[in-house]
Amino acid sequence: MTMMKTARIHEYGDASAIRHDSVPRPRPAFGDVLVRVAATSFNPTEAALRAGLLHAFLPVDLPHALGWDVAGTVAEIGAGVEGFAVGDRVVGRLDDGGAAAEYVRAPAAVLVAAPASVPLAHAAALPVAGLTAWQAVFEHGKVAAGQRVLVNGAGGGVGGFVTQLAAYAGAEVIATAGPRSTEAVLRQGADQVIDYTAGPVGAALDGPVDILLNLVPLGPPDAAALAPLVRPGGRIVSIATPIEPAADSGVSAMHMVARNDVAHLAALVELVDAGAVGIDISESRPLADLAEVHRLSEAGRIRGKVLIVP
Repeated sequence: MTMMKTARIHEYGDASAIRHDSVPRPRPAFGDVLVRVAATSFNPTEAALRAGLLHAFLPVDLPHALGWDVAGTVAEIGAGVEGFAVGDRVVGRLDDGGAAAEYVRAPAAVLVAAPASVPLAHAAALPVAGLTAWQAVFEHGKVAAGQRVLVNGAGGGVGGFVTQLAAYAGAEVIATAGPRSTEAVLRQGADQVIDYTAGPVGAALDGPVDILLNLVPLGPPDAAALAPLVRPGGRIVSIATPIEPAADSGVSAMHMVARNDVAHLAALVELVDAGAVGIDISESRPLADLAEVHRLSEAGRIRGKVLIVP
């Protein structure tokens, strides 16, 4: 029996709940492929899952292997799988996790060809953050050329893709970010960066915006302060704290949860290979450092996307 290493939680708790286990390498079932993992990437929601904060609507069986994003190479193909061959470079979102490991069994239906223009490990930053950004910008925000878009929380992993996709759509992008993220956000296509640590966002904004894309958890006062920044007839899309505009404002608002969509992921890969979207990797860590990455994220010390390499 061939063994492999994986990062799992056996119980909910703080970052020390993450254990590094040696388990049998899985075999692909019908419709699956076995992927040799080049990297997964860290998403802050995984820290919430580890802590048990998502249990009510995202229950998992324990022990649970972490890692929703995967980029790697097809190592073995299960029965009923077409369109993939051993050695193919693939990327995908694994709704059941498991990519924080040397190998992972993945449904072929959630995988697409990885971008050819970037290192394979870097593609692991795309699925969760990229799909969230794509659906926020195009599906729910309906961002179009000439619109003014406020991206609240552009310095995070999702924020980098949101900024790039909104700029790609031809919008004027106004982004909020802390000082350490300003240069990166400007490189990603923001026309203006507002330092949210320097004072109220509205005080630095020159006129209302058409669309507000909120990517960060907010307290009630901060959420209430953002809503009036959107013009009548505009839209608010939040992936974090719901933001409710005044009933008579004429502003529509929604709170979204991204779904797994291989067509959207394939479109993102095309934009990466075309040079229209870049993948900002802030650092790469070995699997043994996963607990430390969780701690850094919970302390607010993560910028962009962090790769976890087995």
